[in-house]
Parts: sequence; C-alpha cells; structure tokens
Amino acid sequence: MARIRVGVLASGRGTDFQSLVDARKRGELDVDLAVLVCNVPGAPVLARAKTAGVSTVVVDHRTFGANREGFEREVVKVLKDKRVDLVVFAGFMRLVSPYFVSEFPNRIINIHPSLLPAFPGAHAQRDALAAGVKVSGCTIHFVDASVDGGPIILQKAVPVHEGDTEEALAARILEQEHIFLPLAVRLFAEARLTVDGRKVGIDSRGIRFPPMA
Repeated sequence: MARIRVGVLASGRGTDFQSLVDARKRGELDVDLAVLVCNVPGAPVLARAKTAGVSTVVVDHRTFGANREGFEREVVKVLKDKRVDLVVFAGFMRLVSPYFVSEFPNRIINIHPSLLPAFPGAHAQRDALAAGVKVSGCTIHFVDASVDGGPIILQKAVPVHEGDTEEALAARILEQEHIFLPLAVRLFAEARLTVDGRKVGIDSRGIRFPPMA
C-alpha cells in the first residue's frame, strides 16, 4: 500500500502536530507529512514544522475579511497542489464551510477536547467544568458540515479532579490527544476505517490499543 500524504491545518502552538512528527520518528506512523497550512502568521507551529522538515504555507484568514470561502479555496488549492489524501485539523481554530468538507469527504479528521457529543465548540473544558461532569476527555472524529458533530473515530476518557481549573484539565486532555491523534491517523492510513452513516468501523486486527476508559 502506498504511503498516504497528510496535510495538517493548525493555528497555534502545534503540540498535536508535533505528536504526528514524533510518532513518525518512532516508526508508529508511516505517512508523508506533505504540508502544514497555518492561518496565523508567526504561530509557533511553523517553527515546529521547519524543524521537522515539513513544508509550510501561511494563508492568513484575516486578509480575506468576511470571505470565508475565499480563504478556504486558497487552502484547498494548497492541499490539492500537495496531493494530500488526508487533512488533519490539529488545533485549527476555524470553522469550515460545506464547500471545504465536500472537497475532502470523509478525509478530514479533527481532534476535540471533550467526549462528543458533549460540549462542542471553542470552550469545551470550561463548559465541562461549569456543568460539573466527573469525566471529560478527547474525541477524534471525521469532519462534516456540523460543529464538532462528525462520525466519531476514537475517544479517550479523562477524569475531572476536584478543584480542577480549565488549564489543568486542558493539559491532561492534551496528553491524551498526543496519543490518540496519531493512532487515528494510522488507522486511516492503513485503510482500517469504514464509515456507515454516523458509525465508524475499525479493523483492529494486529493493533494494540491504549486504554480508552
């Protein structure tokens, strides 16, 4: 099977992107990281990509004003020029339109810091603490036209501790993101995922999964 080409979209520190780089170095992820697209000039993730030898392209969404589709068309052009098979949102802080999703159907993976469908949106950890839940976590899912509502691939539960702050909970969830995001990309790369409506089937033969509870 040919190695797939992955395009990563990120906006900030880039620790989830780094988890893909590190998994590849360890031999746990056999993919080509074809390009990193960043919508924030000077974001730390760009330096991470440079160190890893991954091609970078900055597409500043602010230059497009309210023209979201114009921004997305530029990003899609970059991804297609790089012949990307899978798009990974790794801390990409933009909602995408149905146009973008239609260009890569069931080929966009996002990671979200809650156990979806609970607490979608930009403030998942804050919302979890406000709701008083005892367990939160992270979800890796395919992206559809909804907000954090696409078919779920993997989830990892993370306990909420007494007296937790938003930052403390976020840090513990992030540790698990760094384990489960590379695994989800591996499952896609090895053609182990099948999507049937809302359900994602996983061929787990020969893979040792980390505990998800």
